[in-house]
Amino acid sequence: QVQLVESGGGSVQSGGTLTLSCAGAGSTDGYGRGRVAWFRRHPDKSREGVAAMRPRGDNQIYALSVKDRFTISGDRVKNVLYLQMNNLIPEDTGRYYCAADSREWPSLLESDYDYWGPGTEVTVSS
Repeated sequence: QVQLVESGGGSVQSGGTLTLSCAGAGSTDGYGRGRVAWFRRHPDKSREGVAAMRPRGDNQIYALSVKDRFTISGDRVKNVLYLQMNNLIPEDTGRYYCAADSREWPSLLESDYDYWGPGTEVTVSS
């Protein structure tokens, strides 16, 4: 059973910075074995893949809306995935979810991930 738990959300002003963490606990399919990603759900309920990478940290891909502002990274020893978010804008407001899967190549499609955390809220005010 894979369990992912996000933390680090909060409220910041435009231009601010937040770092989200995702702790993964599980057996053979936990973080470190397959691709990992961050997704978000906006207040209007629209959903978006934000960033993803291969388990060893390479082949990072980003949504155009966050490219050059967000960075995905991970600590395989600690089994923690991170999302560093810089220069936040109000459009970044939403609930952020981490996701993991046993397959390798990164993807920003929700259907490509089997394991999800409950999410953490991010609010960016202007």
